[in-house]
Amino acid sequence: QVQVVESGGGLVQAGGSLSLSCTASGGSIKRVNSMGWYRQTPGEQRDVVATIGTGGASYYADSAKDRFTISRDDSKNMVTLQMNNLKSDDTAVYYCRMVVVEEQRVTPYIYWGEGTQVTVSP
Repeated sequence: QVQVVESGGGLVQAGGSLSLSCTASGGSIKRVNSMGWYRQTPGEQRDVVATIGTGGASYYADSAKDRFTISRDDSKNMVTLQMNNLKSDDTAVYYCRMVVVEEQRVTPYIYWGEGTQVTVSP
């Protein structure tokens, strides 16, 4: 069974930086297609923050442009989100999403991490 585990959340002051990491492991992973970060606040829907494809092409939500950088390490099935100049509005639970190609599945399967809390104090 594939597991997706995030790390790196925490409390930071506005203007500060945090780096989130996420790794997919276990099961019979052949490769990971799209990797991405999403975030959610209480009572709201889960929204995309940034995604990165197999060729390195990335997408950023408007709120993340010029402040966040997403990168991937395919040798480790890992995705990282570097967040700079954090604002109070960035406070949320951040979830990692991996689209995984496995040996025993015909089509890619979407796995989510359990989430990591990011809190930005004013």
